Amino acid sequence: MLELARLTSHHARFRPDRLAVVFEQERLTWREFHARVARVANMLRELGVGPGDKVATVMTNCRELLEIYWAVPSIGAALVPLSPLLMPGGLASLARDSDAKCLISQRAMLPTLGAIRGELAGQLGDRILLVDGAESGYGDYAALTARAAESFEPAPVASDDLFNIMYTSGTTGLPKGIMHSHFTRSMYALWLGAAWRMTPESRALHTGALVFNGAFITMMASFYLGGTFCLARQFNAEEMIGTIERERITHIMVVPSQIIALLGSPGFDPARLASLEMILSLGAPLLNEYKEKLNRALPRRFYELYGLTEGFVTILDRDDAVRKSGSVGCPPQYSQMRILGEDGRECAPGEIGEIVGRSPILMSGYYKRPDLTAQAIRDGWLYSGDVGYVDDEGYLYLVDRKKDMIDSGGVKVYPKDVEEIAVQHTDVREVAVFGVPHEKWGETPIAAVILREGAKVTAGELRDWINSRVAARYQRVSEVLIMADFPRSAAGKTLKREMREPYWAGKDKRI
Repeated sequence: MLELARLTSHHARFRPDRLAVVFEQERLTWREFHARVARVANMLRELGVGPGDKVATVMTNCRELLEIYWAVPSIGAALVPLSPLLMPGGLASLARDSDAKCLISQRAMLPTLGAIRGELAGQLGDRILLVDGAESGYGDYAALTARAAESFEPAPVASDDLFNIMYTSGTTGLPKGIMHSHFTRSMYALWLGAAWRMTPESRALHTGALVFNGAFITMMASFYLGGTFCLARQFNAEEMIGTIERERITHIMVVPSQIIALLGSPGFDPARLASLEMILSLGAPLLNEYKEKLNRALPRRFYELYGLTEGFVTILDRDDAVRKSGSVGCPPQYSQMRILGEDGRECAPGEIGEIVGRSPILMSGYYKRPDLTAQAIRDGWLYSGDVGYVDDEGYLYLVDRKKDMIDSGGVKVYPKDVEEIAVQHTDVREVAVFGVPHEKWGETPIAAVILREGAKVTAGELRDWINSRVAARYQRVSEVLIMADFPRSAAGKTLKREMREPYWAGKDKRI
């Protein structure tokens, strides 16, 4: 039996008065946090939720979501975190697909819940709960939890039992439900905690949406070790800097757009961030321009993770962050990586191909989709759909997503190569390059940019500047779009597909 279900009770017994969770003004010791987890677990059992059942959440960051994350697996049920940004149709389809028996949400979601309630009545019954106050026809999470007992016996859990289903942000059709077992999440705790040099004294801050897999990258290790996990309601650069300074935060995980915002914040001062031991960038490649700025301002703190929720990662360690600044690191222990050409052969160093890997955090598969699982995992190897190459030392250099590559007159254009050039302009804050239709070449690259405050450069001037510096004629951009902001996912990732879509509407091009 694995001990994930018993982590909070373990710390409540042996580290009862140590600070476990910080959320806004709430500060909970391990004794206090475990008591809340126990009440939620007992409440769910009283509702008839048990081993093998699925509990969906549709919530923004809050303390209740954290306690649900630990209560659900402790009774042998599986978590199904769903994004509060989902439209009613999308939420209903994922609730059905996941076979959720219970759904926990917030009052802010009432319009969406009301639109789908009748459709899911047979499946969920009276097991739709609101965490922030009673509402006619919905269960009162707070009241039900307050009446439940503070002690409970966790359900026996096997290593291959389901811990969660994480839905991908699919662009066409139904998103895929990625299944993680208790073993996989245990490896997140043990394996990644060691990679981040975390200890029971570590203080991790999470400012992104808990609903996405990135939250588990530091959360599992923090809860395993009995450290302190600080949760922000949402990302704000100024507030994040203040929290790091005030709470003496040691570990943070951010996406590139958040790093750019931190570096550009009026409050950015390395002295205020002196407690940091790790600044982990993930979700998309961080352009070298910003890596170099960060490494100069806060040396020996920067880590980078490339990976898929499906279960393969490489890690650029802080000790390699300068020496291998263009790389996204190497596979950690107990994992392997190959670069495969289109003919299936393994590529030599420097040769570009698809990134294929296997590791101890590999998903169990896509929920109810053995056909898609068989496409993604072949003979135990996960085919990433990403393109890259390794150097002579085995470090990975990410080129691009296969779907983001631009085919211009039969020549492959990698957007990242152009982005690295464009971001060097002093007026450019962020850039996203993508392909649009072209009558002669099939596709041609254009660049969308966000300018720094006070910038005066025009789109035409910037296009000419970029085109005079790219390495090849086929990398020249046909247009520059100046935007106030990019469309982003709730995890903070730039959504190139939404910028491409108007150009490809009605065209034969997968978005």
